Amino acid sequence: MTMFKSTHHTAPKRVVIKLGGSTLDGLNEAFFENFKKLQDSGVELIITHGGGPAINKELAKRGVESHTLNGIRVTSEAAMEIVQSTLIGKVNPALVHELTTAGIAAIGLNGFDNQLLVADFLEQDVYGFVGEITAVQTALLEKLIAAGIVPVIACVGASVTGQALNINGDTVASELALAVGADSLLLVTDVSGIRIDDEYQATATPSIIEQWIADGHIYGGMIPKVQGAIDCLHAGIPSVQIVGDSLIGTTICQEGHE
Repeated sequence: MTMFKSTHHTAPKRVVIKLGGSTLDGLNEAFFENFKKLQDSGVELIITHGGGPAINKELAKRGVESHTLNGIRVTSEAAMEIVQSTLIGKVNPALVHELTTAGIAAIGLNGFDNQLLVADFLEQDVYGFVGEITAVQTALLEKLIAAGIVPVIACVGASVTGQALNINGDTVASELALAVGADSLLLVTDVSGIRIDDEYQATATPSIIEQWIADGHIYGGMIPKVQGAIDCLHAGIPSVQIVGDSLIGTTICQEGHE
């Protein structure tokens, strides 16, 4: 097949892929083969992931209380230890294993590695051990990408004093995409994009999305997804896609770029 021939004459595309924690358990072999096809076509991949369900399971097992506020998990010191051990010790290596099984060279990382995600407390008196990113150190990522290795990054940041901080997965994905100059950000969810009147939409713009929300066509858990995508566009990422496990879904771009 010669469908990827032209990629030798153009700069490689760089894509950041965010895997939501709720989608990780349902991913199959075909999903990771799609990643392999992307890589083989010349696309440089960076993957970041959450792990909400796995964290919730471990919190419940240990009897540690946790709740969300404004879409953010309020994280006590005890909960932070569980978040850190679950994401870095269980979810991340399991995902790396799936990728390597699919023939993709991958390595697990988190905010502590080469000060990858430097963070500070968001509002400690409100959210506890939740961080906001103050810097992304991209040198290690660039070396790995140049060597053909896919970085797989857990959403744990590190303060300058070495304190682990829980960081929202969409925030990590958008900050990484901006830092590495990504051409696109893929938000992998449990649905294949934005569905209006039982039909998935191929493209959308911020103004159309706002209208769909006002009309009640977009509701529930899709609202924060599309609002996060719009925030990424406004921050300077050329396009954001909300996709299902086939990596096909809705491309959200600025007005006039559909």
